[in-house]
Amino acid sequence: MIVFGWAVFLASRSLGQGLLSTLEEHIAHLLGTRSATAAMGNSCICRDDSGAEDGVDSQRPQADNSAMPTADTRNQPRDPVRPPRRGRGPHEPRRKKQNVDGLVLDTLAVIRTLVDNDQEPPYSMITLHEMAETDEGWLDVVQSLIRVIPLEDPLGPAVITLLLDECPLPTKDALQKLTEILNLNGEVACQDSGHPAKHRNTSAVLGCLAEKLAGPASIGLLSPGILEYLLQCLKLQSHPTVMLFALIALEKFAQTSENKLTISESSISDRLVTLESWADDPDYLKRQVGFCAQWSLDNLFLKEGRQLTYEKVDLKNIRAMLNSNDVSEYLKISPHGLEEGYGIGDDEYSCAYDGCRQLIWYNARSKPHLHPCWKEGDTVGFLLDLNEKQMIFFLNGNQLPPEKQVFSSTVSGFFAAASFMSYQQCEFNFGAKPFKYPPSMKFSTFNDYAFLTAEDKIILPRHRRLALLKQVSIRENCCSLCCDEVADTQLKPCGHSDLCMNCALQLETCPLCRKEIVSRVRQISHIS
Repeated sequence: MIVFGWAVFLASRSLGQGLLSTLEEHIAHLLGTRSATAAMGNSCICRDDSGAEDGVDSQRPQADNSAMPTADTRNQPRDPVRPPRRGRGPHEPRRKKQNVDGLVLDTLAVIRTLVDNDQEPPYSMITLHEMAETDEGWLDVVQSLIRVIPLEDPLGPAVITLLLDECPLPTKDALQKLTEILNLNGEVACQDSGHPAKHRNTSAVLGCLAEKLAGPASIGLLSPGILEYLLQCLKLQSHPTVMLFALIALEKFAQTSENKLTISESSISDRLVTLESWADDPDYLKRQVGFCAQWSLDNLFLKEGRQLTYEKVDLKNIRAMLNSNDVSEYLKISPHGLEEGYGIGDDEYSCAYDGCRQLIWYNARSKPHLHPCWKEGDTVGFLLDLNEKQMIFFLNGNQLPPEKQVFSSTVSGFFAAASFMSYQQCEFNFGAKPFKYPPSMKFSTFNDYAFLTAEDKIILPRHRRLALLKQVSIRENCCSLCCDEVADTQLKPCGHSDLCMNCALQLETCPLCRKEIVSRVRQISHIS
């Protein structure tokens, strides 16, 4: 049996200038992943049928995104992976203020070369975190992220998120000072329209802070001027990537209920209805804006009288789609279940294709492949050949040599999966429509072998899904893991007994005390 798993349409620059999504089976990215698997009903479609130093030059050229590391170090960052220093000596001064830009660019340049999950963070990143321990240093780092991250670098927004997530939480004074320095309002959003990098980066920073702070601090950050700025960035005269990150920032502010009400009262839904028309635009970046606008209208900023997308989408020919019940809350899955964004190869049972770092992953180890670094609009294909026991990856129809390692551990039960870094988006094709680059040999598709009921295909907006969850009653004696079966099993030797036998058999250590499970005993008195 030969299955062409999917050919995917990669939707531009990771939600607007970010890293393109990888089509992988179980890869864990160093910058943090959100993963999703394909839902195919009751049928397993792949059954076996047979610069941190003083004096860093902040103006040096950026490392090319499509280049693999080479022996030529002239354009590489200066000492980016020097052994990290966890703190300073008692008489050691902090890094000089003028080096911040160079350190940010060093981090941006080196981050794509990190391939080992146990690898230490770059020296430049650790130094930036040291700087951010004071209010002044934190403000310097934030302003540098806005000032120097280039629009064209595909990892820019992800690095902004990474650096801010790892920095200490800002104080109230630091947030107030940042608000005064930026002095944002609608008029500022119209300035420098020909240079959108600053506005994209500003929106990315605001979104990160809104998510990191939440609650009262997030409410305080969303001043009338900042709200006006973000709404102005949604106007059609703005660069699409600015619109995209302004919308993402508003979504993150809306995680706090009071902010959500404030944003909703600004008539944002009227603007989003206009942007929603871009959801099928041939321009990849506009399409991402349309996707996010549609998702926001369905899930956050509802518009009275508008029909929710899942109620009108045509799912007639779709029999394999993304599993909306087995994903991170950060992922946005489209109502037809074949597009995902926002927002695998870690064991011997999976193999993954990394198109940014140009690697194949298997069993938490990587090796280079010969495909060029992918770009917006590229299509990744995957062929699973159960007869020859091999997997083949394609980029725009160009195939790599077969990968066979997985078959030494398993020969059946395969499923499609993908993982994402922040600000990525792609569209999946499991065979419901013709492949853009089909393989030359005869093949079957995931869609050929899958089956989904009409109920399985429904991807509910979050507010409706939460309303249904509130109606679910859970028995007092149910399993603490699955919440479906009776907790009838005791673990030995620890004695904990809040699990059913099905869940207990899948565990090696007790989820409560982490002691090794030697045996599992079903308690007859608990069986009803």
